[in-house]
Amino acid sequence: MAKYRKLGRTSPQRKALLRNQVTALLYHGKIVTTEARAKEVRKIAGHLIAMAVREKDNFETVTVTAKVPVKDKDGKRVKEVVDGKKVTKFESVEKEIKKDLPSRLHVRRQILRVLYPVVYVPTEAAGRKRNTKEVDLVAKLFDEYGPKYENRHGGYTRIIKKGPRKGDAAMEVILELV
Repeated sequence: MAKYRKLGRTSPQRKALLRNQVTALLYHGKIVTTEARAKEVRKIAGHLIAMAVREKDNFETVTVTAKVPVKDKDGKRVKEVVDGKKVTKFESVEKEIKKDLPSRLHVRRQILRVLYPVVYVPTEAAGRKRNTKEVDLVAKLFDEYGPKYENRHGGYTRIIKKGPRKGDAAMEVILELV
């Protein structure tokens, strides 16, 4: 018996498809796909969530001092003249950051091997390019899904059958996080 389904694709195509669907599932919480794909995506997503649950509290909080540019009411940087040149004005700010311990850092890098980067684009037309943000899915796994599933041993996803697809009669399902 095979360890995985080939899904009628070559290895690089299959890996890209599964990575894409796992990323979409973790970002949106649910996806609509075929039954065979859903069963494969479920394995990968379950593994990633299990790693995140195991390492969710494995960090230390560190206080660091950062130089941050001073901004005016419009959000633009404040400039000052020093020796005849315009220079951005900075202020020192103390921040608390989470510093990963070695095992959590290793898990973070393993998760990043699977997930694609996600960019959030706002729906309103004005300033769409300027307001895009990269979403940190690994932080979402550690901070949101880790505590949510900490008392659960597997079974993080649910498959709900939707019925046959109109074009090719493939069984369509909804794969969602429990």
